[in-house]
Amino acid sequence: MSSDRLQIAIERNVSHAIEEDLGEGDVSASLIPLDNRSLAVLITRSEGVFCGKPWADETAKQIGGFAIDWQIDEGAEIRPYQELAQITGASRSILSAERVMLNFLQLLSGTATLTKAYCDQIRHTTTTLLDTRKTLPGLRIAQKYAVSVGGGKNHRMGLFDAFLIKENHIEAAGSIQAAVEAARAEHPQLPLEVEVESLIQLSECVALDLPRALLDNFSIAETRKAVNQFGDRIDLEASGGVTLENIREFAESGVDYISVGAITKDVVALDLSLRFTGTSVQ
Repeated sequence: MSSDRLQIAIERNVSHAIEEDLGEGDVSASLIPLDNRSLAVLITRSEGVFCGKPWADETAKQIGGFAIDWQIDEGAEIRPYQELAQITGASRSILSAERVMLNFLQLLSGTATLTKAYCDQIRHTTTTLLDTRKTLPGLRIAQKYAVSVGGGKNHRMGLFDAFLIKENHIEAAGSIQAAVEAARAEHPQLPLEVEVESLIQLSECVALDLPRALLDNFSIAETRKAVNQFGDRIDLEASGGVTLENIREFAESGVDYISVGAITKDVVALDLSLRFTGTSVQ
């Protein structure tokens, strides 16, 4: 994704999150004297891959009144009770920003951590791990960014930047050939991929000189057969039924890509905590 698209997404994500959380104002933070200043530390209780600094920095920028001194790089592996950042500034501002920052950091670190776990299983192969469109609404760019930080690659961003002709498209168009011909006529510059459910459909894609086909819910044995028969003529992507336990076998079949919705859909947030040290500066 472009840096401009990413920055726009970060600003929008943070703006919406602040509006959602603060509403007309933080009534709890208003109990703290206006001129009170504090030092806080951000720590992790989990191990994993750290991700989300741009969203935390944007939160600090939009709320204002405090600064973040990072002790960790984006994408670094972290261990329990490691200090990730020191935060200094207006106590009210830090309190108001706390949950917004933590929500982004926990979710994106969880996404990057799960992505790395999948990547580690296939690192000895030439297969590339891809994400999908199964993301949290409004946070697709953020989660796809986290996938990249975790070592995966991004599939299409949405329905606008690439064709993925699936079962229902084929049914509505009448055939694979009809759908492919329409796609090539409409947007010949866009990447084109067809989802297939059998070796017969895959052979149709090869005959149409398609660059890539998605093997939808093929077993490992079926995937190997597809690679053996057609892998030298078309790039193959395995998808559906792929887990952390079996992705190694899928990759060792020789497929070029494996797309996994779980890395953005079934994420467990990392356990992060922001603690005031008790030191206040007037």
